[in-house]
Amino acid sequence: MTFQNVGYIRVSTLIQNTARQLDGVHLDKVFEDKNTDRPQLSACLAHLRERDVLHVHSMDRLCRNLDDLRRIVKVLTSRGVVVKFHKEGLIFNGDDSPMSNLLLS
Repeated sequence: MTFQNVGYIRVSTLIQNTARQLDGVHLDKVFEDKNTDRPQLSACLAHLRERDVLHVHSMDRLCRNLDDLRRIVKVLTSRGVVVKFHKEGLIFNGDDSPMSNLLLS
């Protein structure tokens, strides 16, 4: 089974530039939101499959608060999806070690 490198990019307004997020990262598919409704996040979450890697520029681009971040990462990793935050240099793959949970917080 092959996997995809999937990117999720979000800015808060239509006039903000998304170019710097995930620049230079090879991605097979990209989902991009330019508002706070995040319809493409829902599409991205539905698209991801086991062994896929979700690339996100930074934690604050994926979520609205800490509870949201924990929920999304937990749901994805329980499905076998790897989540990579480039700015923070963190990768989550379902390892629920105390250190992994601390870094997520």
